[in-house]
Amino acid sequence: MSAAVGGAFEPDGLDRWRVVQVITTRGDRAGGRGSGYQVAGDVVLTAAHVVCDATSVQVRFLTKDGGTRELPGEPVWADSASDIALLRIADDSSTGGLSAAQVSPVRFGRISQPVDCEALGFPRFKLRPDTASPDRDAPMWYRDSHHARGKTTPLSNLRAGSLEISVDPPEYDPEPGRSPWEAMSGAAVWSDGCVIGVISEHHRSDGLGRLAASQVARWYTVLTPARISELSSLIGLPAHADQLEQLPRPPQLPDGAPELREAAERLAFRVAEQWRKEEQRRKVHDPFPLAVRFRNADTGFDHWASIRNAPAGADPGPLTLAGRLDRIVEVYRSIPSRRLVVLGAAGSGKTVLTLRFVLDRLDNRTPGDPVPVIFSLGSWDPATISLRDWMCRQLVRDYGLAAPAAHGGNLAGTLVDTGWILPVLDGFDEIAIGLQGKALEQLNRTTTPLLLTSRRAEYTKAVAKYDVLTKAAIVELDDLTLDDLAVYLPRASRPGRDGGLHSTVWEPVLAELRKQPRSLGAENVATVLTTPLMVAMARTSYSDRPGRDPAELLDTTRFETPEALQKHLLGEFTPAAYAPLPTDSDSGNGRRRQRHWDPDRAQHWLGYLAAHLDQLGRARAGVPARDLAWWQLGTTMRRSSRMLMIGFLAALAFGVTTGVGNVPIDLIATSHGLRFALERGLVVGLLHGLVAGLVIGLAYGFVSLGAAEPSRVRIRVFGRARERRARFVPRFKLGLMCGASIALVLLFLDRIVVESLGLGDGLDGGLVGGLVFVPGVGLGAGLALGLMAWLEVPINIRSGVSSSELLSQDRRNVVFYWLVWALVFGVGAGIPNGLMFGPVEGLLAGLAFGIEAAFMGGLGYGLSMTAWGQWVALARIWLPLTGRLPWPLIAFLDDACERGVLRQAGAVYQFRHARLQDHLTQVFLARRDQRPVGSPAPGRGGDELEPKCDRPITAVRTILVERSQTPDGGSG
Repeated sequence: MSAAVGGAFEPDGLDRWRVVQVITTRGDRAGGRGSGYQVAGDVVLTAAHVVCDATSVQVRFLTKDGGTRELPGEPVWADSASDIALLRIADDSSTGGLSAAQVSPVRFGRISQPVDCEALGFPRFKLRPDTASPDRDAPMWYRDSHHARGKTTPLSNLRAGSLEISVDPPEYDPEPGRSPWEAMSGAAVWSDGCVIGVISEHHRSDGLGRLAASQVARWYTVLTPARISELSSLIGLPAHADQLEQLPRPPQLPDGAPELREAAERLAFRVAEQWRKEEQRRKVHDPFPLAVRFRNADTGFDHWASIRNAPAGADPGPLTLAGRLDRIVEVYRSIPSRRLVVLGAAGSGKTVLTLRFVLDRLDNRTPGDPVPVIFSLGSWDPATISLRDWMCRQLVRDYGLAAPAAHGGNLAGTLVDTGWILPVLDGFDEIAIGLQGKALEQLNRTTTPLLLTSRRAEYTKAVAKYDVLTKAAIVELDDLTLDDLAVYLPRASRPGRDGGLHSTVWEPVLAELRKQPRSLGAENVATVLTTPLMVAMARTSYSDRPGRDPAELLDTTRFETPEALQKHLLGEFTPAAYAPLPTDSDSGNGRRRQRHWDPDRAQHWLGYLAAHLDQLGRARAGVPARDLAWWQLGTTMRRSSRMLMIGFLAALAFGVTTGVGNVPIDLIATSHGLRFALERGLVVGLLHGLVAGLVIGLAYGFVSLGAAEPSRVRIRVFGRARERRARFVPRFKLGLMCGASIALVLLFLDRIVVESLGLGDGLDGGLVGGLVFVPGVGLGAGLALGLMAWLEVPINIRSGVSSSELLSQDRRNVVFYWLVWALVFGVGAGIPNGLMFGPVEGLLAGLAFGIEAAFMGGLGYGLSMTAWGQWVALARIWLPLTGRLPWPLIAFLDDACERGVLRQAGAVYQFRHARLQDHLTQVFLARRDQRPVGSPAPGRGGDELEPKCDRPITAVRTILVERSQTPDGGSG
């Protein structure tokens, strides 16, 4: 510890006026001396052996004038095992002491690495003669204070359980039979503003520069919970060891940018809200959480010296990391490196553990702590993007952190770079096997704190082949036991006839499981129900559905193997989740009424979604994708099919608008009559529609290498003028070039093709009109694109980032684009025509050009360049029309979340579990190919999700059935 400027040193948290010298007597003989500290208004903390057997105790405070004041002390609490005691003192504020209100609470801490420390006491070597004594030949003696400063480490005195304090030794040791540190016992040991121990002993064999202290963290192991509770009420000691301040503290997060602190607080709120809802949907606390336990893994971890940040040459040995689900945060905090890997079998509770970890961390989070955020690793390709950049993209996608930060970049990147994010990386096993080595390499480039989950087999193979995760401890989830099932399943079921736990539908099954030896059926059930996932499947299928008897699970003629039983439970889950239940028809309470979906149709749609993710992920990384994004639906169709669909819709909209818009103009401005107007409108509509379809279809094909991402922008009129000008110019140039090119094509069609058919109306303005039309359209397109760029600002985290909210934001943006195109071209064409030919012609020209521009420019841009446009064309029209998905798709996805089939992770959906997704994929593909579930799929080319036959009658029948089942309209 370093002194302050000028040599003065004021330890953080240590108040010199609360340090005391403890003086005791024992009967008629002299007692002993020690040190202590006033930890509460009327309580002094000292060492138990100092006041043991004392008949009287005095505590002596220092005063600001260099003198002392004494008060009687009464021992009120003591424990010899921990060697600590508490003395009660009277309030002496009337004589210059501190009042109870002036004594601030003491913070208690625990150390995980070597730290600086200090203690203030009254050792024997500070014994001094009082020069002011009246008898100079026989002066009075007193002990002055000594401020011992040094270091302590958690790795010394491990058997004794005490702290070893290394300090500067006294220069002289005049009495070898007595320690010069005598009476230092009882002094509080401080580090970074926290009490971490109490000086208890000096072992002379350690030398004069070593002291031993009773460490606060050990009190929780040697004292009973009742005694800890007494200390909590007397001196404010935390009730649990994991509530102690962790020292050394993590690097202080930057406080110079209030926007980061505000963004972190909002992010913490959003994360907690998101995963608390997910816990409710999963019924984690109904009736109580399953007994998920974990223990130290036996392989795959780094050196314990690295995990515990031990100094060079030290080998501290392993930490004990066993515990239950509710202790995961405490166990994580006990790891000095703050890097933990959680291994477990499929469905063993890894995801539930991450939820509990995040929520418990957030419940006990202080404003400066990092925010735990769950990242699903299945969507990370470590070969193409760094971990940091990928996390930033996920934060922008799921939490709207796209707003620019004060010092460059966006909020997502700045929060990651400055340590405000604690990554919870879920599903290492979801990364393609060939990419796991690169993933470990990137994870090992940093020692940032994290929690990572994986299936055991995949992680063990990866670290054996490549490298361990640097500084990472590993725990492994245990299987559920028969006792766990016997406690949980009856409570999660409907009560029996007598209302007791021994008459539920599960009692016959549990009775079979208790028999020894077990039958084959009981052995299968016991093997399957060892994971929380399978227990949840069984609960949904049998406990939550009237009339179902779980005793059928024991039938070995139906379920010969545990694998067959697992398939049965996975297959029963979706029909059980969609079983029709009576619901309230009154929605006046603000709750959304749950829809009724046909279970078979729901399973078909979910199967399509699962197969879509399977094909999408295998095409990209060789493993199924796990993030179901609305803007990616339909992208597994052939690109040519998508181009045709987008082009056809654009051609239809622009052609009809142009053709219809030309009819009134020709009727009013020419004398050719109705037949001419209709013929000319038909020809112009066909030609212009053909051009629009080709241009927009090709534009979509050019930009559709991947799915269009939702725009992370909203419309704002004012602010950030310099940034807006920088965006305006490139967009203006692009619009000018594209607009002029399209205008040339349209001019050619109108002047050459249309007029050659005898359908010229004489309203084209001749040569001058042609010369004005091309640059006019180019300028209009450039101005429209430039204005859109000018008005766009990144979405703030205050805005919603759920799937439906992102979809609505994208739709609002597209509607605004239509209005901009209509306004720019309507005003641009209407004013000149009105000045030249009169107000009627000007109004008609403005309306015609404005509407055509809205459908050609606005709709074309929306369909080909925005996620909402592609969503409308593919997911809202084509896929429902062909029966692959329901018409009210977003409502269906949200309802699936409420039923526990899906979960919402920010802006995307995910299946409840990867095993459920894979099962639905197998069922969907097997039904489509008419083969048994689980048999290998035949090779497929082209659009793998195209049905065998899409007859119009079947599509119409599907539409009618869905409409009858879902009377209220869809979203999006």
